[in-house]
Amino acid sequence: MANQENPFLNVDFQKMMAEFKMPGIDADALMNAQQKNIEAITAANQLAAEGMQAIGKRQAELFQQTIEESQKALGDLMAQGAPEERVAKQAETVKTTIERTVSNIREISEMLAKSNQEAFDVINKRIAESLDEVQSLTGKK
Repeated sequence: MANQENPFLNVDFQKMMAEFKMPGIDADALMNAQQKNIEAITAANQLAAEGMQAIGKRQAELFQQTIEESQKALGDLMAQGAPEERVAKQAETVKTTIERTVSNIREISEMLAKSNQEAFDVINKRIAESLDEVQSLTGKK
């Protein structure tokens, strides 16, 4: 099978736009705006990826912490003691575990919301700038 080269990889779009002149269109400004759009998308993707890495790292830390605490709680529950004490200790352990789980879920949710908001802010800012650029290109304010 012949190795075909992608014809779009080696295209100089600025040169192509400069040769394709349209009245009333500033090709350089248009290309500059598109470059800024690509940069904004790249920055938003980077922020999202960093956010996901931080969330994954935190989830791994919480999982490790949960394993350690579960082992300790199991050891405490196996200790000698009156049945009433063991039931009370087990109930307290379950309550603590549920509270910690809710807190951990809240923390991860907040991290996710923050990460999404940061990425959205980059895109939103670029959209506002892009609208301003369109207005200036058309001469309307």
